[in-house]
Amino acid sequence: MINIPSPRTSAEDVRPVQRVGRIEDLAYMSDLRSGALVDRDGTISWMCWPRFDSPAHFAALLGTEKHGVWRVGPARSSEQSPAPADRRRYIDGTLVVESSWITSDGTVQLVDFMAVTDDDLRLVRIVRGVSGRVPMRSTLRARPGYGRPRQAPGGPQVHASGRLSVADQGDGRLWLDTQTPCRVDGPDIVSEFTVSEGEEVAFVLSWRRGHDEPPPTPAPAGLLTTTQDFWVAWAGQSTYSGPHRDAVERSLITLKALQYQPTGAFVAAATTSLPEEIGGNRQWDYRFCWPRDSALTVEALLSCGYKEEARAWVGWLKSAIAGRPETMQAIYRVDGGREMRETELGWLPGFEGSVPVRTGNGAAGQLQLDVYGEIVSALYATQEHDPGLTPVVAPLIVDLVACLEQLWELPDEGIWEVRGPRRHFVHSKVMAWLAVDRAVRLIEAGRAEGPLERWQELRDAIHQQVCERGYDEERNTFTQSYGSAELDASLLQIVTSGFLPPEDKRVIGTVEAVQRELSTQGGFLLRYRTDGQKPGVDGLTGDEGTFVICLAWLIKALAAIGRVDEAEIHLGVLLGIRSDLGLLAEEWDPYASRQLGNSPQAFSLVGIVVAVLAVTAARRASNGQITPKAATV
Repeated sequence: MINIPSPRTSAEDVRPVQRVGRIEDLAYMSDLRSGALVDRDGTISWMCWPRFDSPAHFAALLGTEKHGVWRVGPARSSEQSPAPADRRRYIDGTLVVESSWITSDGTVQLVDFMAVTDDDLRLVRIVRGVSGRVPMRSTLRARPGYGRPRQAPGGPQVHASGRLSVADQGDGRLWLDTQTPCRVDGPDIVSEFTVSEGEEVAFVLSWRRGHDEPPPTPAPAGLLTTTQDFWVAWAGQSTYSGPHRDAVERSLITLKALQYQPTGAFVAAATTSLPEEIGGNRQWDYRFCWPRDSALTVEALLSCGYKEEARAWVGWLKSAIAGRPETMQAIYRVDGGREMRETELGWLPGFEGSVPVRTGNGAAGQLQLDVYGEIVSALYATQEHDPGLTPVVAPLIVDLVACLEQLWELPDEGIWEVRGPRRHFVHSKVMAWLAVDRAVRLIEAGRAEGPLERWQELRDAIHQQVCERGYDEERNTFTQSYGSAELDASLLQIVTSGFLPPEDKRVIGTVEAVQRELSTQGGFLLRYRTDGQKPGVDGLTGDEGTFVICLAWLIKALAAIGRVDEAEIHLGVLLGIRSDLGLLAEEWDPYASRQLGNSPQAFSLVGIVVAVLAVTAARRASNGQITPKAATV
């Protein structure tokens, strides 16, 4: 049994809190335009401004302190590493991080947040004295462009004058405002001070385009109140009130915090190049908008009553597609931009030595047929929850399916964005079926105009082809691609999409085959089998952790086929691998008991919402009794 912490289990009961540097040790903050990560020791090691996909000002997460860092915490000698906080949490219903240190001199708290406002970008750090007199130190080392070495000695220009310190950052400037004196120490802006019981010392780091005019003097307490009020009000809109509400709420808040508010786009994650295998080569940039990932995010938010985010996403999608679905990319920038050139940052040594560090993403130009299914499904759900959007959504669905009609028989790179040869992935075909099915339903209901009979025939043709070419009758399971013997966790969506009824023996056989062949220690699922040193089906060498959302799909599939007790056991495992703050990265290493991949990851957080809602609904439907149909087939 894996013994790991969760927001419902004290971390002291299962592991020492005196640990820093793992992915699960990172707390996430966002201003709905960008994101930052802060470790247990008060170190901000990742932050991009002015957008999620902008170059990082602090990139120590993927390198060393020389690549940009901001640390605030109790002062220690230069020979000692920073002390991890003894306790930390999100203030309830918010994205405000509170870290506490208990020292021999007294107790001190650090409150970290990115201000949610409509004006300047601000990262706020408030030090509060709880007891005694605690010596503190703030060390800010900003490095534009992911800490890229500069020809000019000493890096960006830094100086301190009164309360205001300045760091030039390319096309903009960072302004540090604090009431405590600062000094320039080489590349650093340093402040050393003592905080007593009842005292507060605040630091506000702002970014402004241009180099001349500083932002107005900030009011840290007012920014804190405004930001807390925003998150509490937003979280309070959730309509979910069942079991594991805290886990669902934290996942929803974090999903919202991955939205680029100016356009409505959702990024897949807040980071680039956190490894899927420590020391491996599977590092990718996820700070962009995947129509697939964002569609799944929208459906999760809708399922808990959030409509405004869906409306904003529909607006972004319509703008990005721009009336030409045939030119739709697999990935976009948050403003709808299409430039996604993949580049390796050779000066960064990577997280725990995992290289290369990449920016951009070459998968943008791939053909991923499943995307049409996920987008259409989300659009269909949007107009069901918000009928006023039907006049906007229906033409989008019709255009997308008209485009898919010309593409669906082609091989593609699929949901996992393989870098090997294209294949006829079964999941891609099932999602194509889903897109056509939802369009047909919309037309049948009189909410859209389209070639009803032709698309009814198309839906049947796709279904028949998948059942004939993607099903292994001898093993009673669907396979990863036509003619392949390999399995893929995405096949679980054959039942969750409604492609086949849950009592169908092929569905149950596929669920059991995926569990049998792709399960690892603890019941976690691989996406598919990799081949270590040899290139696998994805065209890459190396291995990876288990994919978090795949376990969520398994939970939903088990609940659908009536195995609710088993689904509930797996749900407990899924909830247990969250960090102490309720966050999840992309993958989980069940052998090293640690998170892997970019973080926080929308796919994984969607998985929490999907799994909890599926088990809750199944349990309520059965009134505590497991339906017998699936257990006896």
